[in-house]
Amino acid sequence: MAFTPEDLSGALRWRYATKSFQAGARIPSATWSALEDALVQSPSSYGLQPWKFLVIEDPSLRTTLKPHSWDQSQITDCSHLVVFLARRTIEEADLDRLIQATAGARGLNPDQLAPYRGMMEKDLIHGPRSAVIDRWASNQVYIALGTFLTAAALLSVDTCPIEGFSPADYDSILKLDTSPYRSCVVCAAGYRDPEDRYAALAKVRYSAEDLIETL
Repeated sequence: MAFTPEDLSGALRWRYATKSFQAGARIPSATWSALEDALVQSPSSYGLQPWKFLVIEDPSLRTTLKPHSWDQSQITDCSHLVVFLARRTIEEADLDRLIQATAGARGLNPDQLAPYRGMMEKDLIHGPRSAVIDRWASNQVYIALGTFLTAAALLSVDTCPIEGFSPADYDSILKLDTSPYRSCVVCAAGYRDPEDRYAALAKVRYSAEDLIETL
């Protein structure tokens, strides 16, 4: 199935940060599988994929998370709630994992990828970027979030990215305190409530002339 330019533009104009979901309206399993695959297929710097995605289905767990999410109703009313996790650090083992996976997928000897591994090590572990690796990892996670939002819009699934939450409390509730991963951003997905007044509001975007410059 090929999307036309009009399909993409229409989907992006249709989407908005949904404030009120239809409680009980579930995303079909095939659609959700495609959205999970969109997360898996998301691009990242070096292809390192410094993330995990927690899909919170347990209603009681969502209820526990809600007070630590500014009491936003999307947490409990959406069909699927995704907590995007970022790696706390990047270590030698992370590089080795990618090298082994790449060698296996492409029929290579890992030794053939030694220069690539060395480049990553020099940059992420020993270079200046190592001092801000948490920010770097967060940036990668937001690429995955953008991929997810766009894929959902193309499938007519509503979403609401949520930064209004307490990462420390999420980490405690989700037992991430001793995990290599930390809570970074949250996204609710499902179907908009017909009464959500925000759905009818005009979308406010600056013009392409203001935002895009060709040199």
